[in-house]
Amino acid sequence: MDAADALILARTQFGLNIAFHILFPSLTIALAWFLVYFRVRYERTRDPAWLATYRLWIKVFALSFAMGVVSGIVMSFQFGTNWPGFMNTVGNIAGPLLAYEVLTAFFLEATFLGIMLFGMNRVPSWLHILSTVIVAIGTSLSAFWILALNSWMHTPVGHVMADGQIIAGDWLQVIFNPSFPYRFTHMMLASGLTASFVIAGLSAWRLLKVPDDASALKTLRAGVLVAAVLAPLQIFVGDLHGLNTLEHQPAKIAAIEGIWKTEKGAPLVLFAVPNEQERRNDYAIEIPKGAALVLKHDPDAELLGLDEFEPDRPPVAPLFYGFRLMVGIGVGMLLLAWFGAWRLRRGGPLPRALLWTFAAFTFSGWIATLAGWLVTEIGRQPWLVTGILRTADAVGHVSGAELGASLTGYVLTYSLMLLAYFVVLTHMAGKGAVTEAAS
Repeated sequence: MDAADALILARTQFGLNIAFHILFPSLTIALAWFLVYFRVRYERTRDPAWLATYRLWIKVFALSFAMGVVSGIVMSFQFGTNWPGFMNTVGNIAGPLLAYEVLTAFFLEATFLGIMLFGMNRVPSWLHILSTVIVAIGTSLSAFWILALNSWMHTPVGHVMADGQIIAGDWLQVIFNPSFPYRFTHMMLASGLTASFVIAGLSAWRLLKVPDDASALKTLRAGVLVAAVLAPLQIFVGDLHGLNTLEHQPAKIAAIEGIWKTEKGAPLVLFAVPNEQERRNDYAIEIPKGAALVLKHDPDAELLGLDEFEPDRPPVAPLFYGFRLMVGIGVGMLLLAWFGAWRLRRGGPLPRALLWTFAAFTFSGWIATLAGWLVTEIGRQPWLVTGILRTADAVGHVSGAELGASLTGYVLTYSLMLLAYFVVLTHMAGKGAVTEAAS
């Protein structure tokens, strides 16, 4: 097995690990703020349904948080086993940012998580509510630092060379690099939509079994209304993020849009089969001048094609299909959330077909997040840190056989863990909040 195969296996293994890990923070970041809302609602109304709701969803949060921590620890080890060149080259920047995440976010969560989980009847109400708020702040702070590092890897600024080492010349520039505001906002909204549809979907699953469950109806309403607000905001922020990417990573946009050659008035390709060998789009369905209009707000504007970036260009197919999957799911979430909000406003029992649809969309946020993550990370290739470190130069010396064996172990382990997670989650949702509160 040659070095190229080992590189592919190393990338696949790390990609699997981070894809599994990202599922859980993308849920818990926003779910923590939903818990704040549920807890405050109970404190203000003393309605037992809100107490039951809080007790159920805090268990979902704890389970998801634990899954994220376990997979995150494993992922951190892979920096040393699979990608030693990363820390050797940019460790003076990546190390402190990861340390800030642990010191300001993870320690904060770990300190107050115990009070949030077990202190409701042991500490004053104000302290329990404060602990829930602090845990929510901690999850958001964690996302802040991780996205700061990830964004810097895409659009690195603020660093200098000193004695052959890359160090931070200006930490504010490093943290608030050109893509960070868009990437962070996009991820926070993605987490809000993910949590909203998990809450709405599992609540709909409960209502299909027990249509008069008051707690499930409350959480369904909360999830749907939040999603109805966040979905259009996400589309707007996504457009801004795309324009920022066009400015700083035009090769990624060319691959997403399937623009093979630089041209004026490039069409918007709705669907096609990218042909990497022939450098063209087969079976294309296009809107004339649509890409130029969307990206430059000028139907006759010139857009750079992939031919401008050879040989340092990303693969087209994963970006092309991944982006369309993400956008398609996002539009579906928008339409379902708006229709659901309208139907809830009308009052009366919800149609079972609508409840089944929400149940089917329970994990739609995860699919959209994974699709967006693939577009973002594969679109940076062949660079690990754009313009500074190539992916091939950072890989370790672990053999292909060892990588293949460990990859197989990861696939089996994560598959079993994810299956167990789904079983436990649907079991808790099926029992419902009332049963949980009474237990």
